[in-house]
Amino acid sequence: MNVYDFKVKAQDGSEVALSQYAGKVLLIVNTATECGFTPQYGDLQALYEELHDKGFEILDFPCNQFENQAPGDDAEIHAFCTGRFGITFPQFSKVEVNGENAIPLYKWLTANTTFQGFSGPMEKVLTPIVERMDKDYKNNGKIKWNFTKFVIDRKGDIVARFEPTTDIKEVRKKIEEVL
Repeated sequence: MNVYDFKVKAQDGSEVALSQYAGKVLLIVNTATECGFTPQYGDLQALYEELHDKGFEILDFPCNQFENQAPGDDAEIHAFCTGRFGITFPQFSKVEVNGENAIPLYKWLTANTTFQGFSGPMEKVLTPIVERMDKDYKNNGKIKWNFTKFVIDRKGDIVARFEPTTDIKEVRKKIEEVL
């Protein structure tokens, strides 16, 4: 099984087969519009503009599971992201990434990766919040917060997971290696 085996919902509710991205390097990310990490949309758009022509795609999945930081419907979220950050990469319908209602794509991503640990100054902020939500957070692959990123190679396999506190330069380095 790989990423190309999954189908997801577009913002208009239509089904999108991820096999349409076969042969591309993907960055799959769960996002939120009212999160301290929301400015990462700007970094993501810059990456997209620089690397898209080399076969790179970002697949954006808004998620409201972390402190309700992605309120609004799909149209409102998309209007915010295009208006404030000028995003041009694909943004899908809002999803759940953990739990019983998690979409199959995220069930697969979290079952096949482990938590990489928080870093930097936000570690001290996020750790107690995440620990309150999941006492065993260090020992499972569940998504811990908004802007967790997965790099998928051209064959559709997971090659890296990055937590939201990871510097975008590290993410970029891995993407460039895979490209």
